[in-house]
Amino acid sequence: MSSVAGLSKMALDTPALVIDLDAMAANIDRISRTCSENGVAWRPHIKGQKTPEIARAEIAAGAIGITCAKLGEAEVMAEAGIRDILIANQIIGASKIGRVVALLDRADAIVAVDDLQNINALAEAAGAGNRRLRIVIEVNIGMNRAGVEPGGSVVALAAAITRCPALQFAGLMGWESHATTIPDPSKKRTAVAEAIGLLTSSAAACRAAGYPPSIVSCGGSGTFPFCAEQPGVTEIQAGGGIFGDEHYREHYHVNFQRALTLMATVTSRPTATRIVVDAGRKAMSGDAAMPVPIGLPGVQSVRLSAEHATIELTVGSAVPAIGDRVEFAVGYSDTTVHLHEEIFAIRGDRVEAAWPVLGRGKLK
Repeated sequence: MSSVAGLSKMALDTPALVIDLDAMAANIDRISRTCSENGVAWRPHIKGQKTPEIARAEIAAGAIGITCAKLGEAEVMAEAGIRDILIANQIIGASKIGRVVALLDRADAIVAVDDLQNINALAEAAGAGNRRLRIVIEVNIGMNRAGVEPGGSVVALAAAITRCPALQFAGLMGWESHATTIPDPSKKRTAVAEAIGLLTSSAAACRAAGYPPSIVSCGGSGTFPFCAEQPGVTEIQAGGGIFGDEHYREHYHVNFQRALTLMATVTSRPTATRIVVDAGRKAMSGDAAMPVPIGLPGVQSVRLSAEHATIELTVGSAVPAIGDRVEFAVGYSDTTVHLHEEIFAIRGDRVEAAWPVLGRGKLK
C-alpha cells in the first residue's frame, strides 16, 4: 500500500476503517486515570483491537500489559514486543499447549484454567519444556459461561496448581458481563459489587488456605468505572471502550468518546430518499448494534447486505451524491476491526499512519 500520510480521510479509498487519535487518546487516558485513582492496574483486553500500535499506546499511557482472548492474538502481540500477556481463556489440546509453552520464550504469559485435567496437561508440557507458566483460575461470578464456582472449588484448584513445580499460581479472574446492560448507574454499581465480591471472597479464601493470589482480575468497559472501585481487585481488563462504539454507548451505557468510524462511498442514488454505499456486512457489523451515519439528517433506516449499506431518508435529498463519502459510527468494534487489514490513524481530518491489524484471523 502506498503512503497515505497527509491525505484527508475523505480521500481514502473505501471502505476504510478510521481511528480518531485524539478521541482514542482521551478514552485511554480516562481509563488509565480511573485505574490509578483507585489503586488498580490496567490490563486492557485487545480482542477487539487486534493492533499492536494501539496496545503500545495503552501501555505508554500506563497499562501493565494486555489481555487476549486467543493464543494466536498473544503470539502476534509477543512478536510486537509486548511481554506481560494474560490469555483470558482455557488453552486446551496438545497443539495449543505446546504453543503456549513456546510463547514463554518471548513473553511472560498467563493462562486461565477452570479444570484439573487441563492443569495437569499444562504442568506436564511446561515441565517438559523446562518452563514455568503463570496460571489464573477463572471464576464464574454470574456470566455462566466458563469458570469454576466461587469458594471451595477455587481453593481446591489453587492447591492443585501449587503442587505443580512447573506452574505458578498467579491468582483469579472473572467477568461480570451480566451487569453490562443495566442502565441505572446505582443498580449497575450494586450488581458489579455483588459479582466481584464473589471473586474477591474466593481470593480471600485462597489467601486463608495459604495460596495468596497476586492477581485478582476482572472488569470490562461495560462495567467501567464501577469495576475499578471494588476493594480487593488488583487489575481491570476494560479495552473495547477506547473506541466508543454504538454498542458500548447505547447498550452498555458508557459515554466514551466516539473514536472509531468507517468511511464509505456513495455508489448509487436510485431514489431521492435512498442512498447506497460500498460498505456492508463485510466491512462493518450490525450484530450487536447498527452502524450510524454521521452528519446525515433525516435517516429513517440503515440496512446492511454483504457488500452494501442502504440508507433510507425520511425526506428526499440530492445529497450526498454519487461519489461522495458517508462516515459511519461503528456499531460494534469487536466484530468490525477484524474485517479490515488496516486502520487509518487520523488527527483532525488528516491521516497520520496506516496500522496493520495483525491480529485479524488469529482464531486459534
